Amino acid sequence: MEKTIFNKENIQLNVSIGTKEEAIRLTGGILVKEGYVDPNYIERMLERERLTSTYMGNFVAIPHGTEDSKPFVKESGISFVQVPQGVDFGAGNMVKLLIGIAGKDNEHLDILSKIAIVCSEEENIDKLVTAQSAEEILAIFEEVN
Repeated sequence: MEKTIFNKENIQLNVSIGTKEEAIRLTGGILVKEGYVDPNYIERMLERERLTSTYMGNFVAIPHGTEDSKPFVKESGISFVQVPQGVDFGAGNMVKLLIGIAGKDNEHLDILSKIAIVCSEEENIDKLVTAQSAEEILAIFEEVN
């Protein structure tokens, strides 16, 4: 049975995080815990961040693995971490929404484009930052599917 890419178990709200590395480890840890990726995938997410920032603007970062992380992906999945106080991603970039991605068989490009559509609307960002339940988060992303 194929897993759903995004469900309420993949969402953590109102989290307080001290560093960018902690943020990426937490985001990847959800993907590991929910069975989307092997633990090695988290190291590839950190490596990706060292190569180029996954900060996308608009308080959003989209941590994901490097090209060579594909063997560690079991199923396509998304994790979501809301950090209302923000976490510094360097160069003055504050991140309040972390969206971790693992894509099987190049599905990550499709997933990324759907996330980009949601996150391009400032109104959606405000809703995501202030959401009080996983259901609210899922509803905002459901509009894209």
